[in-house]
Amino acid sequence: MRRLYLIRHGHPDFPLGAHMCLGRTDTPLGPLGRMQALLLGEALRAERLSVFASPLARCRETAAPLGAAAVLVPALAEQDMGPWDGLDFETIRASWPELYARRRSEPLLVPPGAESLAQVQRRVLPALRDCLDRGTGDLAVVAHASVIQTILAEVCGVPLEESRPLRIPYASYAVLRWDGAMRMEREAVRPCPPLTRTLAEKLLTAAAPGAQVEAHCRAVAAEALRIAQALPLKLDPELLAAAALLHDIARREKDHALLGAAWLRELGYDGAAVIAAQHHDLLCETIDEAAILYLADKCLRDDRRVTIEERFAGSAARCRTPEAKAAHTVRRETALRLRDEVNRICGRTVVE
Repeated sequence: MRRLYLIRHGHPDFPLGAHMCLGRTDTPLGPLGRMQALLLGEALRAERLSVFASPLARCRETAAPLGAAAVLVPALAEQDMGPWDGLDFETIRASWPELYARRRSEPLLVPPGAESLAQVQRRVLPALRDCLDRGTGDLAVVAHASVIQTILAEVCGVPLEESRPLRIPYASYAVLRWDGAMRMEREAVRPCPPLTRTLAEKLLTAAAPGAQVEAHCRAVAAEALRIAQALPLKLDPELLAAAALLHDIARREKDHALLGAAWLRELGYDGAAVIAAQHHDLLCETIDEAAILYLADKCLRDDRRVTIEERFAGSAARCRTPEAKAAHTVRRETALRLRDEVNRICGRTVVE
């Protein structure tokens, strides 16, 4: 008996929540997708799988952390969506309103020149059998929504026109059992191992926000732990360190604190998300993990420790509007109050 792990690639390099028709458009993984691929590798690398993948970049990159070099199989590529390929669905709806509206009652409808789901299934099923013949032991197949949908439709005996609920989320995997016939063993799951300091380091590297940001995140984690160790409070140092390491993973993006927290929630790490979301604007000044991360972040310029006054003096010039200046003042005053409270609790100067 052999197992087949059907893996959908991680989140492509477009905004979280965006709805796009990628098809054959060769979009790589974004930071979230690279972190998801890392978690897949953490969950499945020990299985020693023979790995097969679509040749598109988002699948190649998802397959890379699984351990074995992936065999690229052109027949596992995503459905060719013709003129819709690479467009967001709002553009599609505006440009093809009648055809788009018909898809509500005809879910398999595709634009002229596109590949039908039946055509996808006709190329995918023989390719899957070939992978089983070529691979040894258990297999991983890293592919796309339509590819996995057609395989699961065949395994579950579901007509293609009713198979859309079989699509699985980004970076999830289903497990099939093969012993001459193929059966479902486990429905789609997303790996979410415990968020340790070590795993947070790996996720930071996978997100790749840049060497300067990574150095800052590591310095903030060290400073946050230094402050936490001085406090006679019951805190979770592992969670604090992980959240601190990951607080700036979206630093290159707009509203980076909230977006980075959204990525962490998407990965399944809600506790770290709540803490990381507040490193820019603290919701409550109770001395907890979020407050300590906020304070530690304000004690550093890049990866160098400075006083809070120095930190805010250095960032003041970037505040050009009245709103930005007011927010800067609130953040500075919050940091100073936290500093004073931490020093009062500790009975000595811990933060300058």
